[in-house]
Amino acid sequence: MAEHTQYRFTAGPWNVHSGADPFGPPVRDEIDFAAKVAKLQSLGYHGVQFHDDDVVSADADPATTARVAAEVKKILDDHGMVAEFVAPRLWEDPRTIDGAVTSNDPRCRKYALDRSLRAVDIAKMIGTRNIVLWPAREGTYIREAKDAKAAVGLMVDYINALLDRDPEIRVLGEMKPNEPMDHAYFPTTGHFLAMAYRTKDPDRVGVLIESAHAILAGLDPSDEMAFALWHGKLWGVHLNDQNGLKFDEDKAFGAVDLRRAFNQVRVLEESGYGRNGEMVGFDVKAMRTQATERSFQHLANSKEIFLRLVDIVRSLDASEISELRRTRDYEVLEMYIVRQIMGG
Repeated sequence: MAEHTQYRFTAGPWNVHSGADPFGPPVRDEIDFAAKVAKLQSLGYHGVQFHDDDVVSADADPATTARVAAEVKKILDDHGMVAEFVAPRLWEDPRTIDGAVTSNDPRCRKYALDRSLRAVDIAKMIGTRNIVLWPAREGTYIREAKDAKAAVGLMVDYINALLDRDPEIRVLGEMKPNEPMDHAYFPTTGHFLAMAYRTKDPDRVGVLIESAHAILAGLDPSDEMAFALWHGKLWGVHLNDQNGLKFDEDKAFGAVDLRRAFNQVRVLEESGYGRNGEMVGFDVKAMRTQATERSFQHLANSKEIFLRLVDIVRSLDASEISELRRTRDYEVLEMYIVRQIMGG
């Protein structure tokens, strides 16, 4: 019998936040980064996700960048934690108001590339080879604003430049169909992977799939994960939950739809996700009503729900499922699964 995967968990510093939203100010105190790392460690987490400016300010000079990155690396090391990835934050600067990689302005595209190349350097400093690309503003508010065909070529050129920067790094696309753009280029796993095969080193270009992003595209996250797993390109996940087709809610994993969460865990477990160093990332936000001293509860909940669903998946009777599939007795199969989720 094959040994079970020992899952490792990560979260980002932004997953513990002050509770500000577009309609209201902060409601909780900010928590120091080192305190966040210590708390994540105490909850059984193994690593931290980063944007480039989560590590060091985007306008820091090279010497300051190296010094601060080393300080962050020491905090991780002191707590037995690792960096999972670095993502260049390309969607907040005024120069990326009309996109970063696909901007119509070559000066803005140069800014985006320069910042991303620096993010590659920061990733090396803190000990990860993963660069996550969220194409947040790579799209349009109106179709006529950009040349969609040319945008594909711009993205390929951009990724090629990152691959050239360091022969060890990998680029993981994190696709989303909308928000903040009306329509995004590369909105799904299939779109990004089709483009990835046209880069100069497809073996170093894969995906990170977020549950909510797939749901917002009207897709099932487990099927998106299965598609990427078949290609050998699911190198990261952002597990969370989503209540309908609206803004990106980042609810605790499994809090809305346990069966949908179950199937994500099932496909990861059955495909051996995690056995090649992949980590289980949660991208979840605390409810705005939560007090500061309980502002990690959503991370504890997400991990607990994931592990409980792992136990359910491992308890399934594979021979019974196989027979029900063979006889196309899907009503019985459905009730078998629902009973397991409900506790037998």
